Amino acid sequence: MGTVHARSLDPLPMQGPELGVQADDMDLGEPEQEEKQEVLENKDVVVQHVHIDGLGRTKEDILTYEVADVFRARNLIDVMKKSHEARQKLLRLGIFRHVEVVIDTAEGVDALPNGLDVTFEVKELRRMTGSYNTMVGNNEGSMVLGLKLPNVFGRAEKLTFQFSYGTKETSYGLSFFKPQPGHFERNFSINLYKVTGQFPWSSLRETDRGVSTEFSFPIWRTNHTLKWEGVWRELGCLARTASFFVREESGHSLKNSLSNTELAGYTGGDVSFLKEDFEIQLNKTLFWDSVLSTSLWGGMLLPLGDKPSSIADRFYLGGPTSVRGFSMYSIGPQSEGDYLGGEAYWAGGLHLYTPLPFRPGRGGFGELFRTHFFLNAGNLCNLNYGEGPRAHLSKLAECIRWSYGAGIVLRLGNIARLELNYCIPMGVQSGDRICDGVQFGAGIRFL
Repeated sequence: MGTVHARSLDPLPMQGPELGVQADDMDLGEPEQEEKQEVLENKDVVVQHVHIDGLGRTKEDILTYEVADVFRARNLIDVMKKSHEARQKLLRLGIFRHVEVVIDTAEGVDALPNGLDVTFEVKELRRMTGSYNTMVGNNEGSMVLGLKLPNVFGRAEKLTFQFSYGTKETSYGLSFFKPQPGHFERNFSINLYKVTGQFPWSSLRETDRGVSTEFSFPIWRTNHTLKWEGVWRELGCLARTASFFVREESGHSLKNSLSNTELAGYTGGDVSFLKEDFEIQLNKTLFWDSVLSTSLWGGMLLPLGDKPSSIADRFYLGGPTSVRGFSMYSIGPQSEGDYLGGEAYWAGGLHLYTPLPFRPGRGGFGELFRTHFFLNAGNLCNLNYGEGPRAHLSKLAECIRWSYGAGIVLRLGNIARLELNYCIPMGVQSGDRICDGVQFGAGIRFL
């Protein structure tokens, strides 16, 4: 009997080693083998056994759910397809370095003429792994050191420690992750952390010590996360020149919140508010490899009770990643040069991305660059919630800041990017801080 190694199958263009029939593994010189192969390819088959070889600390019960569909295959092609899907599920658990699949004809006293055995050959990750990398945020960078214990209890759990040192923020945290057996999309995690950040636009320093729990689950074709967070916050002045308003906000506070939509105060703490924001982006490919992009951001914070919102919870707007032509978070209410944020905002953008003139480096490094033309607008303010929605919209439509310009964009992977733009700010209001001319931006979230 021949062995069919499931490693490459052209009709299934999936990532990683793929499933298929290796002609080198079959003895084509024997007529009986050709007849057997004909039976397997054109007749129904039965998967009798599924083996997983190479397990050490991993518990078999967690893997049973991932390979169960292989038993439902009814022909050879279906066996290969479902075996490949099972392989992807095993890799998704994050506990194996690699997974190989071997499909063989069934053996033993109970073997059927059309029976198959499927074997997954796995190699587990080390008990402890470390990492070092750099990250780019919204106009900030950081160095990140990580220590990870994968599959710590044998059922795809993960314990992670991470330390991050950045230009504006330093943090460290410990997290534990646990998926539901058979439903990896449903998972639970708990995090302990401390974060210290500096916000020079507000002359503010904030230190957060907190714990959070997250439960992720799918609903129809979307994924959702329900999060509870408890934070002990310490606000302080970053400079001696900080405004009286910032000094007044300094001190300690407790915040307990629930999110998808952030709801703070109902589970304890001394701050209470309801906060929601959204982002929408549409892209359209045009002629000459050009792309037209439109985006819209918005958000609102509603204080609950008589206590006003905190400077640490409000929205901020302006800078090379949002309304270009303005300094970082320098739009809206301010006191003695310190920007205080707002309880409502909106921002929109219209962008045209085109290849560089004359297409230097076409098909190579030059494809990472694009010429960028943009028009941005937005506003940030505080609302009087005793007024109606019409008054709120009217206030958001007042004093609109906007800008336009052009520049060059460099794509970093499929996540981050760098922008060098020449900006012309318009609609500038008293107290706004502008960046008229060349402005550099780096980040992962751009308007």
